[in-house]
Amino acid sequence: MAISTEMTSRTVLTNRTNVDADGDDIIMGIPLAGPSNDRKRPLANTSQQPLKRARRSSALLCDFSSEDEDAAPHNSFKLSGRRDVHGLRMRAMGALSSPTSIYDYPTRSLLRSFVSSDKADLFKCHSTETNAFVSLPYACSYTHAAKRGATPLLAVATEQGFVHILNTSRRREWDVEPQRTTFQPYANGIFDVQWSHDDTLIATACGGQRAQVSQVTPTGVTVLHQLTGHTGTVKCVSWDPTRAGSVLSTGGRDGNICVWDLRVEASLGECAPVIKITGAHDEQGQAKPRARKGRLAPAPPMRSVTSLVYSPNSPNKLVSSGSVDGILRQWDLLMPDMIKRRSSKPKAVPTHQSSMDPTMYQGTRRTRGISSLSLGIGPSSGYLFASGNDSLVHTYEVASLEALSGRNMDDDPWSYGHPNMKTGSFFVRSALSPCGRWLASGGADKGSVFLYDVSGTLVSRFSGQLQATTRRRGVQLCGQTGEVGVVDWADGMLASCADDGTVRIWRPDMEKSLQCQSDPEEMKWNWKWASDDLE
Repeated sequence: MAISTEMTSRTVLTNRTNVDADGDDIIMGIPLAGPSNDRKRPLANTSQQPLKRARRSSALLCDFSSEDEDAAPHNSFKLSGRRDVHGLRMRAMGALSSPTSIYDYPTRSLLRSFVSSDKADLFKCHSTETNAFVSLPYACSYTHAAKRGATPLLAVATEQGFVHILNTSRRREWDVEPQRTTFQPYANGIFDVQWSHDDTLIATACGGQRAQVSQVTPTGVTVLHQLTGHTGTVKCVSWDPTRAGSVLSTGGRDGNICVWDLRVEASLGECAPVIKITGAHDEQGQAKPRARKGRLAPAPPMRSVTSLVYSPNSPNKLVSSGSVDGILRQWDLLMPDMIKRRSSKPKAVPTHQSSMDPTMYQGTRRTRGISSLSLGIGPSSGYLFASGNDSLVHTYEVASLEALSGRNMDDDPWSYGHPNMKTGSFFVRSALSPCGRWLASGGADKGSVFLYDVSGTLVSRFSGQLQATTRRRGVQLCGQTGEVGVVDWADGMLASCADDGTVRIWRPDMEKSLQCQSDPEEMKWNWKWASDDLE
């Protein structure tokens, strides 16, 4: 039995809200649970011809193009400015002819060229509350087609349970925002949103101990499945890449992992998990805390499941991260005892896990959790990048889950961080670009996004202290207020969501970037760009 939700679709001006004073323009959906305890605290005020490339340049993963950007429908990371593009192209071709890998070619200047227009690249998540203008975005996700160069549709989920589907195509500054689709699958905060691999379904992880699967069509959005099985807030969701639109996994604050098969017959639209792993990140043999005389025993620390990814080496294996430490665990979902298990008794055992916690960096005694995992592809294949609460992004090997970060205490070539990047919040996540070369991370303050080149080979990681340090420090983009929690990439653009209720789109434009740096007082009224300020 499908649960239908009416879709609201309308043209939105950048200076108007999406609802009227009574909030009647958006259907509130079905309030299935009360407010979530995971609610974040709001702010107080709140015809192009591509240049010829070498035969191997398909792996270079960026097009060094001419200044005319509007004539070609698909070219990754187009740059403007004839002289600067020519210089970048010459250095790239020199890198191609050198004996070192093409991925040793530094791309810091390209990352520094990302800019964002205050008029054409800014979207607002409007609130339905009478005393609030915007709603905090908790999660965002581009369609898989957008990552391949098609229309860049971005799903943004908010604390009020709404999902906004935005068209983030490049537009002129005087053009109004394209029509957006807005629906509310759940009247509670949505902490993760993911498209199925054919882009027809959206899975949402909600604060009411459940997840939903909604079908998106040109005529509307319908909630097809209610996934009930968690006993706490659902924090993350991941689709099985080998079973398009039918199998997905979720992780929650209850420490459990649930695997769902949508082909299994549901009762009244509600599905039960086919596999349930309880206490996925509990310590083996963990002793219950003992109480002092005359006092209640303290509760064991909450060990939430924060992120899930399917292993590329074996699609039936699932890798998970937790909120307490930097230990990753892998689960074989095809083990005979796993398939029949809906409640793990005896307790499920991972096939293997990390032996080292890189968040205990430089000898610190305090372990810190992982907020998100990004699976490497292309030049970064074979690696997992984990955003830690120690304000660093750590690197793991996919095959063994062994941490590469933290082994060299003085100069770690496998961790990425910036002096201004603070990630002490589990709302701050990272994402890898479709080309697999760049990683973007949010930050807990200063409204900043941080970009890193994660494709360097061993030669580039250890050669030249200044070059290696600069690569790991990355680039800071400043353009929003408060915490930038989630980011995601499409082909040729990056989206960032912040606590000021805005979604900002960043695009590489060398010519505009040079104008911003040469005349910041004039450009600051309409543009945002990279910052060199350090604490």
